[in-house]
Amino acid sequence: MNTKALAVLLALATGAGFGAPVLANDQAITFDYDGTFEDAAFAVEDAIISKGLVIDYRSHTGEMLERTREDVGSDVVLFDAADVFLFCSATVSRQVMEADPMNIVHCPYSIFVADQAGKVTIGFRDYPDGPMQAVEDLLTEIVEEAVSF
Repeated sequence: MNTKALAVLLALATGAGFGAPVLANDQAITFDYDGTFEDAAFAVEDAIISKGLVIDYRSHTGEMLERTREDVGSDVVLFDAADVFLFCSATVSRQVMEADPMNIVHCPYSIFVADQAGKVTIGFRDYPDGPMQAVEDLLTEIVEEAVSF
């Protein structure tokens, strides 16, 4: 059993305690954040920078979805706030792309922070097994630092 599957099983068995990762629809690995959206976003930004990485872009996805909600004919408020941080790691990117140059499809990497009715979540996409596990490990380290901030 790989470490990701083991972590998910452990989180489920222990009631998904504070900071334990949970898979969301097998597409994202998410962590609950005990604090405000603003604090979570600051913690994620700080954790990325503390790894020596540069944030290429901060997408204000929640604002865009709310701003365009009526324009697309929806009355559903998806998030109270949601941002996505895009960045890359030269070291990890080189490692995974030397294993398979087509891993470029996964770059840049992203971590999201979302607030839904006061529940703040930090997460990232679930990457394929194999070389991309190095990216998932990096993102896990960043998010674990952020949730413990």
